[in-house]
Amino acid sequence: MPIFYECQRCAACCRWPGQVRIEDSEINPIANYLGLTSANFVEGHTRLRSDRKGLALNEKPNGECAFLESGKCSIQAVKPQQCRDFPNLWRNPGKDALCEATPVQMEAEEYWDRVSTATGRSVESLKKRP
Repeated sequence: MPIFYECQRCAACCRWPGQVRIEDSEINPIANYLGLTSANFVEGHTRLRSDRKGLALNEKPNGECAFLESGKCSIQAVKPQQCRDFPNLWRNPGKDALCEATPVQMEAEEYWDRVSTATGRSVESLKKRP
């Protein structure tokens, strides 16, 4: 039986160094949520990704996400797909030691429905993932 990880909003993933990719389709919703123009959002809150193939959210000097405020995501309602995919679609060997997500074993059908709801992805697209 598959295991679904129920996020506890511990924000450990928001503190890991790295980069949160922003897709073009995510710029306007985040900018609107923040009351900014797309250009102002991009200029003030993003940087070029290390692979130079798009944008990533800025980080604080300590490596955590710039949108982590008082231990919570300040853009939770419009957070990037990369964030919505955590923890169920990430392959991060060290996450279990840091992440407080609760593992719940369940039947496959319920698992796919729960992952779909958590990530905003269709069940069909999830089943096609490698």
